[in-house]
Amino acid sequence: MGPSEHKMPIPGNLLTTAMAVMPHKDVDRALEVALSTDIPFWPQLPHYNYYEDMYVQASEHFPGILLDMEKRTLRFSLEKFIAELEETMAHFDEPEYFDISDRYSVVYRRFLNLDLSDRPAIRGQLEGPISFGFNVVDQDDRPILFDDTVRPFMLEFMAKRVNVQLARLKKLNPNAFMFVDEPGLQFLFSAMAGYGDQAARGDMETFFSMIDRPRGVHLCGNPDWDFLLGLDLDVLSLDVYSNGEVFSSYASSIKRFLDRGGVIVWGIVPTNFEPFEQENVESLKKRLNEIWSVLEEKGIDREFLLSRSLLSPATCCLVNPDGEKTVDKAFRGILTLSAELREEYRLQ
Repeated sequence: MGPSEHKMPIPGNLLTTAMAVMPHKDVDRALEVALSTDIPFWPQLPHYNYYEDMYVQASEHFPGILLDMEKRTLRFSLEKFIAELEETMAHFDEPEYFDISDRYSVVYRRFLNLDLSDRPAIRGQLEGPISFGFNVVDQDDRPILFDDTVRPFMLEFMAKRVNVQLARLKKLNPNAFMFVDEPGLQFLFSAMAGYGDQAARGDMETFFSMIDRPRGVHLCGNPDWDFLLGLDLDVLSLDVYSNGEVFSSYASSIKRFLDRGGVIVWGIVPTNFEPFEQENVESLKKRLNEIWSVLEEKGIDREFLLSRSLLSPATCCLVNPDGEKTVDKAFRGILTLSAELREEYRLQ
């Protein structure tokens, strides 16, 4: 499908957004910080409650799940899966069954009740099937991703969850889009036992063919960029603070991705305490401009690139000694960085 066939509602011009996982325990404050970005999202707050963990959130209504709230563990039982599958299939045509309930998110419903119609776009997210399937293990400690019976079901189940959420968000703002969070993608290509490149490629392609547009992937690690940029995505969000040098060496894949309408979210302001303390707006601006210069030398027009670019903090971070303070500063930093770069490049 060429860019002319589906208009891309995802804005660029260095507007701001961010990853959804936040360290806050104060729900109002988390929402306020999320709403400070140009393209707001609903926060995921695992320190508030284990239901808010991104894997647990994605597991709601998934047959076979064993959730232990006290030990904070999420596991899978094939026996339970077989026992519960029929019940799940009975709900397969009910959209709300696949949405996120109040128990699994303290903030989603509140976000859906806001008036966000004047924003350039809004965004939601769900843990992706590869990471979910890699992270959740069965009674034999084997990831469910390797189970040929469970995997096809899981792809379809997660696709339904993404589509239902996107439909809800589009009612609030026609330019809504979704991140599929896939931190596990970086492990796929390290000869992972039981599930190889080709299977992963096929499954990801199948999964993306089942989910509505606009759709993208967010990840913090370093996957096979040629593979990821080659998927039929509308947006790619990455930690360019850590992976910029590697990423910029894939200029030809980046160019093809942009040419067919893709948008890149440059995760640039570190949220971890130590690196954050070592940087400032000037140093981060310099780092971004250096990456963009490398890509320009390789034939990617900078003006075009910026028209298809968003900015965000580099990663989410739950482990800082100062709780949410550095994360809050990183959000303020990305707003300043965006404002200065937009002025420098005279962007609308």
